[in-house]
Amino acid sequence: MTDFSMLGLNPALLAALARTGKDQPTPIQARGIPPLMEGRDLLGLAQTGTGKTLAFGLPILHRLAGQGKPVAKSARALILAPTRELVQQIAEALAQLAHGTPTAITTVVGGASINRQIEKLMRGTDVLVATPGRLIDLLERGSVSLAKVQMLVLDEADQMLDLGFIHALRKIARYLPEERQTMLFSATMPKDMAEIADSYLNRPVRVQVSPPGKAADKIEQAVHFVAQGDKANVLREYLTKHPDELALVFGRTKHGSEKLAKLLASWGFSVGSIHGNKSQGQRERTLAAFRVGETKVLVATDVAARGLDIPLVAHVYNYELPNVPENYIHRIGRTARAGREGRAVAFCAPAEMADLRAIEKLTGQAIEVIGGAPWAEHLAEAARTKARAATTQARGQRPAGAKQGGKPGGAKPGGRPAAAGKPGGGKPAGERSSGGSRGPSDGPAKPAKSGKPRVHPALAEAMAAERPNKPRRFSNKPPVRRSQG
Repeated sequence: MTDFSMLGLNPALLAALARTGKDQPTPIQARGIPPLMEGRDLLGLAQTGTGKTLAFGLPILHRLAGQGKPVAKSARALILAPTRELVQQIAEALAQLAHGTPTAITTVVGGASINRQIEKLMRGTDVLVATPGRLIDLLERGSVSLAKVQMLVLDEADQMLDLGFIHALRKIARYLPEERQTMLFSATMPKDMAEIADSYLNRPVRVQVSPPGKAADKIEQAVHFVAQGDKANVLREYLTKHPDELALVFGRTKHGSEKLAKLLASWGFSVGSIHGNKSQGQRERTLAAFRVGETKVLVATDVAARGLDIPLVAHVYNYELPNVPENYIHRIGRTARAGREGRAVAFCAPAEMADLRAIEKLTGQAIEVIGGAPWAEHLAEAARTKARAATTQARGQRPAGAKQGGKPGGAKPGGRPAAAGKPGGGKPAGERSSGGSRGPSDGPAKPAKSGKPRVHPALAEAMAAERPNKPRRFSNKPPVRRSQG
């Protein structure tokens, strides 16, 4: 396939592609669109930045052309994505191609007015692009029906697995008709992906344009070995060398990323940050400023930046290495977009040596060293042990080997304080509110919140991003009556 005209698309779509300057399909588009035009299910494996959105978007728009007005509260095509930013990005790409046609494209995400979304869905829509959490809210309210869905897309399916959305996907599946066309796209192929593929796909065509875990060819990768406490100064040096180029900096946590952004701002850098603690409006404004170059540096977490398509990003800095090696592929995929070249530099502290080895094992290549030297094994293990102990203490557990103290029955063997919550039942991990009473004291360590199992930071952030903003409760006490002053 050499151009889009050979893929059987209708003239209106070909004109839209020409208008937006797209005339050559990427490998995932050239190989994925033909079976989709035949109505087959598809499992597509390709790195980020290779054109997956048009690979599923063009067949969807082609099939919907001329179908008339949709039924109220219904959708003809459903596209699920893990983050708000990715939902908006997909919708914008499809809207460009559907411009001038009656095709309606609607987005539903957490953090935005659900009442306004309900009003839009009352009229029905051709294409519904949604995050799983908000879609479930609307389904349970009876505000949308999926009974008319003809095509289903699961985009960034591996990220949905990472964030624990597999339970949400199972729930959504119960609302879908059995007769439908399903497309699953992913940049990596973790073991659990087989469960999603078996549950959603019917004899799919598998299209793989690169081995899972392989980064884009035009990304220049490097690693700089540096102590954790020196990372900020090293990052400052790199950013100073390229003052006019866009740089994306990845951290592991919301609080750490915000702290780093404020430090860089105090040094005079034009910097913004996006993470789960930012409102939808704040995130959109920050990304808009970064896209047009008003902000040169963007500090982000994995969840907030997943799927971002900002072609002019020249540098990606892994300020903290991800503990899930597949996330490294997604991070560095934010550069070298649309055939451009890019550079990705990873900062590796002693405690992150194991994470670096896991990344190199996944990618099948050793990353070039451009600063420092690999940490000795005994230093790496000592730092990792110290980091684990600090994490354990922060969770309210007793470090390994510490004597059990406090009141009898206060803590269970193994370190975690006894839960004082309700036995059994309850919501699964990650769906509980952040309130609750604390358990009994256990020596000097701060006890964990009773009945509240630790949630993976990435899942907690994704779920926080899905929830609409609510006023914070400062007290569980009943409000004081006005008559009492």
